[in-house]
Amino acid sequence: MKGRAFLIVMDSVGIGGAPDADRFRNGDIPDTGANTLGHIAAACPLRMPHLDGLGLGAAVRLASGLSVPGLEAQPRGLWGAATESSPGKDTPSGHWELAGVPVPWDWHFFPDAAPAFPPGLTALICRLAGTDGILGNCHASGTEIIERLGVEHLRTGWPICYTSADSVLQIAAHEGVFGLDRLLRLCADLAPTVHAMRVGRVIARPFTGGPGSFARTPNRRDFAIAPPGNTILDLAAAGARVTHAIGKIGDIFSHRGISHLHKGRSDADLADHLIRLGADAEPGSLTLANFVEFDTNYGHRRDVEGYAAALEWFDGVAGRFMAALRAGDLAIFTADHGNDPTWTGTDHTRERVPVLGWGYGPCAVGHVACADVGASICAHLGIALPAFGASFLPDLRRHGALIA
Repeated sequence: MKGRAFLIVMDSVGIGGAPDADRFRNGDIPDTGANTLGHIAAACPLRMPHLDGLGLGAAVRLASGLSVPGLEAQPRGLWGAATESSPGKDTPSGHWELAGVPVPWDWHFFPDAAPAFPPGLTALICRLAGTDGILGNCHASGTEIIERLGVEHLRTGWPICYTSADSVLQIAAHEGVFGLDRLLRLCADLAPTVHAMRVGRVIARPFTGGPGSFARTPNRRDFAIAPPGNTILDLAAAGARVTHAIGKIGDIFSHRGISHLHKGRSDADLADHLIRLGADAEPGSLTLANFVEFDTNYGHRRDVEGYAAALEWFDGVAGRFMAALRAGDLAIFTADHGNDPTWTGTDHTRERVPVLGWGYGPCAVGHVACADVGASICAHLGIALPAFGASFLPDLRRHGALIA
């Protein structure tokens, strides 16, 4: 029980090549040909020696056939590309399937119309909020709608409610005027009704400031529908293992199976938690981490240069984290979906994701299912496997462990 396991999700760092990308769209344009990492590197050649050393460039070539400028190292780790089966390109679907639970239903999406929400749902929001109405009631960018409706929100006290191409209902409100606790209570009370509609998340989006200077705060909270089966967190907890959740993991998994939650105001704070746990996490423990700013700060905003800089920054984090690991550990770097900043629209893109492993290698595992990631984590820990997926870990009698 000495070996530990770490699953690190680089939110939206897809590598192209999803075989069903034609079924998913940004507006009227199918996601066929989207490639988050490949297209970023074509525009801004990347220097990512630590993750490329595990096999990042090789994984992109495997997934999509695209050679990535600057990512040409001979892999020294376990590497491959994972394909999602769940019928969505959203955060819960990707994370749950990586954790061994594919989504068995189709999500409900609100129409791109005004109003976007059915009258009964709008009336419920008003009743729970204690207001005579809501603002927004449409598809919108979170930063844009706060700037557009923030003054009216301050005047009326009505919450700003909006959605997107994701299966989500977001509610923005001013921390000082509406109140943070009131906003969180509103979203928590609304979530069961929204989840019953098969809408994945209700997201509280608090902001501060005044006209011309409204800004979202780090106090975002996701109220996600519970996974429809036992994830690797549930299985680890049932096996009496300590579990650590970094970043959004607690919200994504409805706080099930989590011993310790580690939050932060930014990905930089989360990086500190990851590096510390790389050194200090308990023997036999499981750590799940989500680094969200690739997605929220750069993918949705179609900021290619910003995304490239964030990738290179994170590679340095990965290097420091891997230097803290011990013999017998397994660390897997992957992603939950794509969000190609060169693509049309502002939505996620349907892509394969990298699978990069420290602790077993060098070893090419080829094309695997996303659920195989969770099965491999459980196999390494020696606990019960999820209902879906199969371990891709090699026989260490034939493959040397990667320790540096």
